[in-house]
Amino acid sequence: MARILEDVGKRFLAEAGIMVPESVTIESVSELDEALDHLEGDVVLKALVPVGKRGKAGAIKFPVDREEACSQAEKIFAMEVREFPVEKILVEEKVAINEEYYISAAYDKKAQLPVVVASTAGGIEVESMSRQHPDQIKKYHVDPFIGLPDYKARELWAELGISGGLLRKLGQLTSRVYHVFDKYDCTTLEINPLVVDEEEELLPADCVMATDDLAIFRQPELEEFVQVGSERLWRPLTELEKEIVEVNEADPYRGTARYIEVEGGEIGFMCGGGGGSLVMFDSLMRLGERPANYTEFGGNPSADKVYGLARGIISKPGVRGLLVCCNITNNTQVDKVAEGVVRALKELDKDPQEFPIVVRYAGVNDERGQEIFESAGIEYHGEDITMPEAARMMVEKIRDKNSAGRS
Repeated sequence: MARILEDVGKRFLAEAGIMVPESVTIESVSELDEALDHLEGDVVLKALVPVGKRGKAGAIKFPVDREEACSQAEKIFAMEVREFPVEKILVEEKVAINEEYYISAAYDKKAQLPVVVASTAGGIEVESMSRQHPDQIKKYHVDPFIGLPDYKARELWAELGISGGLLRKLGQLTSRVYHVFDKYDCTTLEINPLVVDEEEELLPADCVMATDDLAIFRQPELEEFVQVGSERLWRPLTELEKEIVEVNEADPYRGTARYIEVEGGEIGFMCGGGGGSLVMFDSLMRLGERPANYTEFGGNPSADKVYGLARGIISKPGVRGLLVCCNITNNTQVDKVAEGVVRALKELDKDPQEFPIVVRYAGVNDERGQEIFESAGIEYHGEDITMPEAARMMVEKIRDKNSAGRS
């Protein structure tokens, strides 16, 4: 899942024929005066960051005049919201609220279908809404081959007691929201609150949009708006993480290579498979050591992809050794893993006699893989040891090396 910022999400809504509040996106306080001149009336200032709960973080402000707007914009630009620095602010016209509704489109994993959720109790988080106002929420599972026609959307709102002209408007808007959700391969599209003003006009006061980053290849218009790989993190990508994303995306059709930096740690962690990686990470932690990163790779990546991943792992400052490990049940060619790892070690001038390495791998072409590792002076283990035993060997090698360095 890759989050799309509110200003871009609302642009897509507007392109689908949904009326949105007028707004201007600024990247510095110096641009604020021009934005205020353009919007004229009362405004809202919103930090544009790919995380929710901005209001609770103090990153949404309602200035009463131009002077206060300038002061508040300076404070917002100086903020970090859940570790994301604020680089842009959405300056948006303040809408008059008569009622607040809710609408979203997402995927129901249990039903294996898209689901549209509508509620007349907008303005609060959907979890609280479902507990406090269960009778004010309705869901409709959409047949993806048919989509959501207006009349079906109207039926959804009619069940919530809406009628007349407002029902027609809500049906049309809901159908268009689902169209945007489907068009951009979204995983989530949420409008909360959907404001109903005194003239019964509908305006999305907020928009949360996220797309499937694995579908970006068919969404070229989204490439400049999303950071591929960020769906797995709770903070901005580091430079090294961005490099590994590029390594992975350079050959997206053969294998995967995912990398998350961990603060501190001396052991470069290169493990295959989600379950195997978790076992090995926990094993190192239980032994009192801290990996320098968390990694998952598998699906039979090419030697080039393994090389790019290994090079990134080893190049992190402070890494003093490398653990390469995978469970036995996998389809990755061990010789390709060996070629990639050995190439990275040679290019970074890492001597296995000075730079501790433990390899525990088995599977396809493991005999050839063993030859490549051992010819490079690297001790190789297959099914003869368990994964936790490999972790213990890694910890012993690192501690022996550190002890020798101190003596």
